[in-house]
Amino acid sequence: MQLFYVSNISGTEIILDETESKHAVRVLRLQNGNRVEIIDGAGGFHKAQITDANPKKCRLNIVESQKEVGKKDFHLHIAIAPTKNIDRFEWFLEKATEIGINEITPLLTSHSERKVVNSERLEKIIISAMKQSLKAYLPKLNEMTTFKELVVSNKTKNKYIAYCDDIQKTHLKDIVVSGQDTLILIGPEGDFSPEEVQLALDNGFSVVSLGSSRLRTETAGIVACSIVNLANE
Repeated sequence: MQLFYVSNISGTEIILDETESKHAVRVLRLQNGNRVEIIDGAGGFHKAQITDANPKKCRLNIVESQKEVGKKDFHLHIAIAPTKNIDRFEWFLEKATEIGINEITPLLTSHSERKVVNSERLEKIIISAMKQSLKAYLPKLNEMTTFKELVVSNKTKNKYIAYCDDIQKTHLKDIVVSGQDTLILIGPEGDFSPEEVQLALDNGFSVVSLGSSRLRTETAGIVACSIVNLANE
């Protein structure tokens, strides 16, 4: 059965946006009476029937709904510096969404080589990954945020900064707490500056290791995402 994404569903009638409508009617050649599945990004998984196969405004009627599908008892937030090669950052967004993540913040640091991102494009990548992995919750993508702003303002209890320098630190797998909200900071290609690490420590963050290998930024993000999810299995 075909899967579509529609946000802010209220009532039993759904109208697909023009892109999804065109895909449904022109590409998939769906017709009135055909049934599809809808995710709303807020935990809802719906079965719906096409009532008007219009390629610009395809209308459907919900016939069955499930709420809070795949809901977890923890919130994973990864704040990560976008890579100079945006393809690598987009790969991280795709894979983290597939693995399981609640919130992503593009992080502007002192060593950042990329200072601007196309949020609209990134949002589309996340939506596509959510649909591909059959998840009902859409991860929240925040605007680009400075390191200082995030570190000083965030009140998450369990918050960690992954840092490559040779200082004594615990592996994330040995410190992450299951069933609790977690924030992890992942730095740019040149890593965080010592001043940034100290600011994080001063604001309640713990320095953690992701292993003995030196990882690319996007790989480090995926490793962190995987560790937290495995701790919550």
